[in-house]
Amino acid sequence: MTTTPDEAAAIIARAAAAAPLLRESADLDRAGWLDAAADALDDARDELVPIAHEESRLPTPRLQGEVARTTGQLRLLAEVVREGSWREAIIDHAVPERAQPELRRMLIPVGVVANYSASNFPFAFSVAGGDTASALAAGCPVVVKAHSGHPLLSERTAEVLSAALVAAGAPEGVVGLVHGREMGRELIVHPSIAAGSFTGSVGGGRALFDLAAGRPDPIPFYGELGSVNPVVITATALSQDAAGLAAGLAASFTLGVGQFCTNPGLIFVPAGLGFAEQVAAAASGTAEAEMLTPGIASAYRDGWDRLAAVADVRVVTAVRGSDRAAGPGVAVTTLAAFAANPVLAEEVFGPATLIVEYADAADLHTVLGGLSGSLTATVHAGTGEEIGELVSVLSTRAGRVLFGGWPTGVAVTWSQHHGGPWPATTSLHTSVGATSLRRFLRPIVFQDAPPAVLPPALRDENPLGIPRRVNGILTLD
Repeated sequence: MTTTPDEAAAIIARAAAAAPLLRESADLDRAGWLDAAADALDDARDELVPIAHEESRLPTPRLQGEVARTTGQLRLLAEVVREGSWREAIIDHAVPERAQPELRRMLIPVGVVANYSASNFPFAFSVAGGDTASALAAGCPVVVKAHSGHPLLSERTAEVLSAALVAAGAPEGVVGLVHGREMGRELIVHPSIAAGSFTGSVGGGRALFDLAAGRPDPIPFYGELGSVNPVVITATALSQDAAGLAAGLAASFTLGVGQFCTNPGLIFVPAGLGFAEQVAAAASGTAEAEMLTPGIASAYRDGWDRLAAVADVRVVTAVRGSDRAAGPGVAVTTLAAFAANPVLAEEVFGPATLIVEYADAADLHTVLGGLSGSLTATVHAGTGEEIGELVSVLSTRAGRVLFGGWPTGVAVTWSQHHGGPWPATTSLHTSVGATSLRRFLRPIVFQDAPPAVLPPALRDENPLGIPRRVNGILTLD
């Protein structure tokens, strides 16, 4: 399924025409559009889920839950828009004796956003997912590049979403959809596109990032790319509950056939305690299952083969599977071998994990400090155990640090951060939660402006009733 250049040009033109209308739209109206979109998707769930299952092979209960997450994201962002602090409205009145003019600052939408759908979440990170929802909440039209793994679902979801938005009062063209690899490249360099968002591979994301930066007018590109999500388990934690930790890890790295961006791929444990064998035993009952696409399954097996071929890597559970199906893999190596072989630090996207055994905490901290960025880092330690230095190191390598849990699963909340240092993301911003809007906003300051031209958020009477900072003092109304 491919969109022709003429079709794409018309879709982008409609989005560009909608941009000034969205920029001037009332926040309460836009919040209502998001709620209406959520209601429409909930109503269409029984139609959409079977299409998603046929294309992605993901189980029906998982997809039903993902629809709920998708509509929950839309409703949360509607609440964020109504609350108003996302505007970051600031007023500094003039101080003539210091020659200080009157300055009024706020955030405004950047314009049309190109959103690239992910393969592993056909609802929550796709046509109606978090990137689309946060762009609409910020006041930006969206042109979505559909993922080739679920084109029919993308088409039908776009129809449901667009119809609901327009029926609620949004302008035509507020959401558009294009198909095709070449169209994905053309989209990010189109002069009407003001920002891009992406969830996928390092190679694909880096190519789009470079295109966005290489335009005559470079634009921001917010890519969520590779992540190995290191986990550190201390000797005390293992002595207290090794079996429980092995079971928890096995459940986490095999969840959804390992196709989560927060999959725990590197596990650092004390040497000589046999934890790798316990993990392999805990995962032994996990059956082979179909992955999202044959290409992803093939890449998983290739990545595992590269890892297993490294000297001083011992395979405990060999990866099984063929065509689209795959099973879990568990391997173990030493900290020294890991530090000497960069291939061991690469993401293997699928149900596999590498156990790295360490003997000295100082050596461990040095190796951890050299890891590439990840979305998450996790610590399992004993009660009262001193882990301050460990947490300090991991905090430089990840966007979210967990204690006593497992990273798979990302709550959609006001405080969530789903991002991290490169290559986890191309920026410092989150793609999940309330502050995901910030990616698609830019600051503007009005200096000595006549009151009649000020936007509502910056007027003295505060007609929106939003939180603002006035002369340095935060006011809630």
